Amino acid sequence: MEARVAAIAAGQAPELVWLVEHPALYTAGTSADVRDLVAPGRFPAFKTGRGGQYTYHGPGQRVAYVMLDLNRRGQDIRCFVSALEDWLIATLDTFNVKGERREDRVGVWVRRPEKAAGAEDKIAAIGIRVRKWVTFHGISLNVEPDLEHFSGIVPCGVTQHCVTSLVDLGLPVTMQDADVALKAAWQEIFGPLA
Repeated sequence: MEARVAAIAAGQAPELVWLVEHPALYTAGTSADVRDLVAPGRFPAFKTGRGGQYTYHGPGQRVAYVMLDLNRRGQDIRCFVSALEDWLIATLDTFNVKGERREDRVGVWVRRPEKAAGAEDKIAAIGIRVRKWVTFHGISLNVEPDLEHFSGIVPCGVTQHCVTSLVDLGLPVTMQDADVALKAAWQEIFGPLA
């Protein structure tokens, strides 16, 4: 990823988005607090250069590494993060799920009134880095991961809310379904890759 980002910054490669699925692991962003790794040794844990705190990646979760040239798209990191949230919200809308952003925390959230009044869960996370105005790292969307695996960390440093997935919400969505929706929503939000 870093080699591709350097090539994009040098004008030697086009923008790229990787859609991947990781084995079970934890990653620590630049703001991670070691106390938030509740179960060290449960899964491999990796320090990353992305922003944010601890998160889980694993089977059933779509991770998208987004390598875009903000020199061409506008040098506005807040706008870029907002566009990532819009992309996830548009993707969820495909499945009639109302994803929402929150001013006090990054990511995409869904209301869970069946759990309790005011309850909400995180369904997608965002953690990025920008170098020479080229973005990398990106987003993760919970399609059907084992949600119990999140218990080994304090996800994104947030203790008062839980995580969910499309399948946890009762939707029989496959990874292929999610990819089709992500690709369609990408065009709506970002347009073609440069």
